[in-house]
Amino acid sequence: MINIDNNRIELRYDDELLLIEPWGSHSVRVRAFPDQHYREQNNALLSKPLVENCQLKKEKDGTTILINGDLKVVLDHRKRLTFYDRKNKVLLKEYIRLRAVKHDDGSEDVGTVQITKDFNSTLKLRSREYKSIGNSFQITARFESNNNEKIYGMGQYQHEYLDLKYTTLELAQRNSQISIPFYVSNLNYGFLWNNPGIGKVSFSKNLTEWNMFSTQYIDYWVTVGKNPKEILKNYAKATGHAPIMPKKLLGLWQSKLRYRTPEEVLNVVKEYKKRNIQLSTIAIDYFHWPNQGEYKFDTRFWPNPKKFIRTLKEEYGVEPIISVWPTVQTEAENYNEYLEKGYLVKVNRGIRMTMQIQGNTVFVDTTNEDACRYVWSLLQKNYKDLGIDYYWIDVAEPGYAVYDFDNYRYDKGSTLECGNLYPVGYLKMIYDGSHGDKNPIVTLVRGAWAGAQRYGALPWSGDIDSSFEALRNQINTGLNVGMAGIPWWTTDIGGFHGGRPEDSEFRELMIRWFQYSTFSPILRMHGDRLPHSKPLSSFGGGSMPTGAPNEIWSYGEENEKIFTYYLKIRENLKDYLEELMIEAHQYGYPVMRTLFTEFPEDNKCWTIDNIYMLGNKLLVAPIIYYKERFRKVYLPNGENWIHLFSQKKYEGGKEYIVKAPLDQIPVFIREKYLNDFKNIIKN
Repeated sequence: MINIDNNRIELRYDDELLLIEPWGSHSVRVRAFPDQHYREQNNALLSKPLVENCQLKKEKDGTTILINGDLKVVLDHRKRLTFYDRKNKVLLKEYIRLRAVKHDDGSEDVGTVQITKDFNSTLKLRSREYKSIGNSFQITARFESNNNEKIYGMGQYQHEYLDLKYTTLELAQRNSQISIPFYVSNLNYGFLWNNPGIGKVSFSKNLTEWNMFSTQYIDYWVTVGKNPKEILKNYAKATGHAPIMPKKLLGLWQSKLRYRTPEEVLNVVKEYKKRNIQLSTIAIDYFHWPNQGEYKFDTRFWPNPKKFIRTLKEEYGVEPIISVWPTVQTEAENYNEYLEKGYLVKVNRGIRMTMQIQGNTVFVDTTNEDACRYVWSLLQKNYKDLGIDYYWIDVAEPGYAVYDFDNYRYDKGSTLECGNLYPVGYLKMIYDGSHGDKNPIVTLVRGAWAGAQRYGALPWSGDIDSSFEALRNQINTGLNVGMAGIPWWTTDIGGFHGGRPEDSEFRELMIRWFQYSTFSPILRMHGDRLPHSKPLSSFGGGSMPTGAPNEIWSYGEENEKIFTYYLKIRENLKDYLEELMIEAHQYGYPVMRTLFTEFPEDNKCWTIDNIYMLGNKLLVAPIIYYKERFRKVYLPNGENWIHLFSQKKYEGGKEYIVKAPLDQIPVFIREKYLNDFKNIIKN
């Protein structure tokens, strides 16, 4: 039975309720419920927007059509959906391989279409399949594979690929992996898988397949645009806009494994001031607390935190950023309160312990609104009331000791059903608690999901290796985070795990990573440098060791000289970066952009990776190999380009071998914007 009602198509048949409805400009939302029981939940999407000029109609051949702006959706006899653009070109088509059954009277089974050679198949593969598992379902959604298609976005995966066609991706959060299931296609459509459950997607050669291991529904959203920018605009309207990144946060963020006392922090800030370098932030990292879950300073090591915070902000103009973990230690003074009120993640088997670090810990359930209000009350009292405005919510996946997703349960359901909501709940806690502040909300976070940008999410690449291989992975990874609709992103300069400041290869890695980060949204020093120091004590916040120094003067005179030079460039970039942050807020454009985002008509740009645009005016080609002193660079067609350091002019539409001595990263300015960067060129 097909009904057209309330500006949407509704199909009920056998084991399925299928809904197709307009959802924003040139966009459609598709939902399917395998038990015909409708469930209202928007997940990443905002409330349904008003839609104008949507057309719905039934054709004589039995197909049903919905047209919303430039997007047309056709539902055929087989319950299969096909999506077309304004020129009637197929963008996306559900995959089906079923044999139609004709009866003697010439009629066909409901849900079939006339037999054709293409689909006279005995495979019995449906577009949407459901397998009951208790009160839930394993589901599969299949789409035809177009082997001329390129796919970008989907969040952060630690691999080298920019184009995700022919990859298989886990739809789950892990340390250094951030699943954001939205992609942009070179066919000029965007696709959001709007289900926060754990699963996987395969963009295979023969078909595209989305799998959920335990869920109650299928939910996806499709939009079209003339180019990637239009698609990203539509996505931001549908899922929310990022705040405006404050200009004061566009300088250097200083961090190391952990500063252990106020004296250590202030000594670092004073050293930067001596060098006439204005820090944006300095991190007060983990284990500044007595026990995990208490969310307060350990006053045995941080005796007067209010005075300390005031000194940082008023005397040095540096914003403290405080590390917050969602772990609750069994020794915490309030552990029983968490336990009694049901604020902790549940386990289906084994001992109630989800992570082990400096004790046995259990994660706070961030899908539980009461738990979030309780945690925020502690953050408000012990941090915010002291003057702290910015939070670093670490381990936000959460970082399970063992990623047995089927073993954990949240307030909103099993982890298999809603696991990707965990970092969103964490971010929303900070956003709701800080809402109304004079400062836009920016939260450094090790995890995210679709829509997280509206809560001020600043994801970073997690605890990655300190190596050139890791650096090579980050360039395309950061671009895909932007194409997944989160416009800000950052990394630990030099990577997190390891790295000895006196090692010559690591020093070169730090230079190349610092140069890259200078031309990225956030410039941030962090990492677990070796060797480690001994703990200050055997108790409380002093029981955790720290790493070797990680300041710009920690890597020798040559490195410091180069770092300082690029800090001057960064200072002169702030006005431009501020413009890009406003664009990110208004339109959803990423700060770091693939070449095809700015030059979609240049077909070569769709094949170029590890090179990007910083906004619409600068092209950046990071150096990503040890001892590399030249780099092949493609410059988009239709422009003349000026090399930032030599001021040499290059014609667009060609590849060049560009010199890259240790103190230079290949950066090119579009000639028509040359005057905008005269201060950088002069210096």
